[in-house]
Amino acid sequence: MATPVIPGSSPDIRVWLNGRIVDADGARLPHLTHSFHYGLAAFEGIRAYQIAPGRGAVFRLRDHAKRLIDSAHIATLDLGLQYGVDDIAAGCVEALQANKLAAGYLRPVIYIADGAMGIGAAGNPIHVLIAAWKWGAYLGEEGLRNGIRAKISAFQRPGHATVMSKAKITGHYVNSILAKREALACGADEAILLNEQGYVTEASGENIFMVQSGTLITPPLGMNILGGITRATILHMARDLGIRTEERLFARDELYCADEVFLTGTAAEVTPVREVDGRKIGIGSRGQRTTQLQAAFFEVVQGRNPEYAHWLTPFDVAA
Repeated sequence: MATPVIPGSSPDIRVWLNGRIVDADGARLPHLTHSFHYGLAAFEGIRAYQIAPGRGAVFRLRDHAKRLIDSAHIATLDLGLQYGVDDIAAGCVEALQANKLAAGYLRPVIYIADGAMGIGAAGNPIHVLIAAWKWGAYLGEEGLRNGIRAKISAFQRPGHATVMSKAKITGHYVNSILAKREALACGADEAILLNEQGYVTEASGENIFMVQSGTLITPPLGMNILGGITRATILHMARDLGIRTEERLFARDELYCADEVFLTGTAAEVTPVREVDGRKIGIGSRGQRTTQLQAAFFEVVQGRNPEYAHWLTPFDVAA
């Protein structure tokens, strides 16, 4: 599976920086930017989908913007922060429009700018940057259709005493990066992390679900997993569809024997898992329940289900 490539700086790329749209070159970080050295920044991943010619919609924009502000608060990045949920939401739409994207991926980041060096740096300015670009299926179109291969990682998901998982913080992802690289080196597409008790938590950047006898099962938030917005979406839609859901603990052997397994995330959307540690999952391709939920999800995000229109923030893009 090829790694998705995003565009670098070019004269055509524009970003939202501290309330203004600027060229990407004007948003380059100084080499002594504090967050670059110490890994403390809050961020989000958000998707927009084209819903008509020249018209897009951002999926659950305010939920993402609120989580970003909450992450900044947890990480004490809101001291001196001049922007709130409304500003972040508006900035995301402006970034898409500035790049003429009806569909794309958004990456808002709240970070500590340059100034004092050292661990504390309490007086450094706090900056907000929002980038937008075209990004297809994170785990590949083939993965969306037929499923990916996953590997249980040797790296564990840190516990509550180590990290505050409610905050989406850049430094938290070092463990995930190592797990992902380990999986890729072993020929798998994605890593699944256990906790110190051996229970399944999540993948390197996605929440995980399994299906047993028609019941949809996912680890509970108390497992120190990120409260994924796509995870919450799938649980909500499943219940609306009359699918039984459970949030409970399960170990790898139960995962091996599941009828279906799939991952959820803003980047990964709803991606089936056909194999874990060389063991075929179910029929070895996208299962019936996964197919149902994946189709329902894309109907919603593409504006084809009016029942969930409140989750969409429409916007127009100039030709």
